[in-house]
Amino acid sequence: MGGWREIVNGIGERTEFGSARLLRDPRRKGGWTLLVEEVQQSYVDVNDPTYLSFEYTRRLGSIVDAMAPAGRPLRVLHLGGGAFTMPRYVAATRPGSEQVVVERDRRLAEFVQRVLPLEVPVDLVFGDAREVVTGWSPADDFDLVIGDVYDAAQMPESVSDVTFAAAVARLVRPGGVFAVNVADLAPLEFSRGQAATLRTAFADVCLIVRPDLLRGRRFGNVVFAAALEAGRLPIARLAAVAGRDRQPAQVVSGAGLDLLTQGASPVVLDS
Repeated sequence: MGGWREIVNGIGERTEFGSARLLRDPRRKGGWTLLVEEVQQSYVDVNDPTYLSFEYTRRLGSIVDAMAPAGRPLRVLHLGGGAFTMPRYVAATRPGSEQVVVERDRRLAEFVQRVLPLEVPVDLVFGDAREVVTGWSPADDFDLVIGDVYDAAQMPESVSDVTFAAAVARLVRPGGVFAVNVADLAPLEFSRGQAATLRTAFADVCLIVRPDLLRGRRFGNVVFAAALEAGRLPIARLAAVAGRDRQPAQVVSGAGLDLLTQGASPVVLDS
């Protein structure tokens, strides 16, 4: 394995699946941005892990915050590691939480940990997210599963279909939630398909999205929350937090989600 090297525009290394760079944030002493193949993947403030710079991480953070009373530990499965932004956030806001991180790129994880040591208790599992999830035992093992799996700027097909959704649902405890981040653009065809897919395995589904993206005027992130139990998602709380964000968003659920997904089909991959 090659060691990391200081470069003019940050610290870089070749990983198993491409090149990675960590860039310092000149505005925040502990702030760093992780780029993989020159696509921004993660932002972390090692001095303040509760600071979530990227919009989609704030949406995910709001789901973490709404899962249970403040401070209560959770058992969390993270699909995708990046700079470990969300594991650091969970550890800071819910001390004592048990966390498992699945990351396919061992060299990327080791690079991030050398530059930005992960000083929180996390179990690292190296492998493909679909293979790990479908092979995981026991069932009903996690309060929260966070999906943030990307190949450059795209969510891989392997974590987008009904089989994968069912496999994740098997790992979620009663009362638990699956939160997943996707990237999309007008006319939100991918997000509509993901909503239909999640609804095959989860009884309660919502998405958090900026109005301009919903109207098809930009490219951006859509964050889903899905629960096994009908009525489990704290829609009003999520909407209040999203509305107060510096990049305000809205929560689409129920009849609104029915309308958005009209005509959309669940994703079924050829076996």
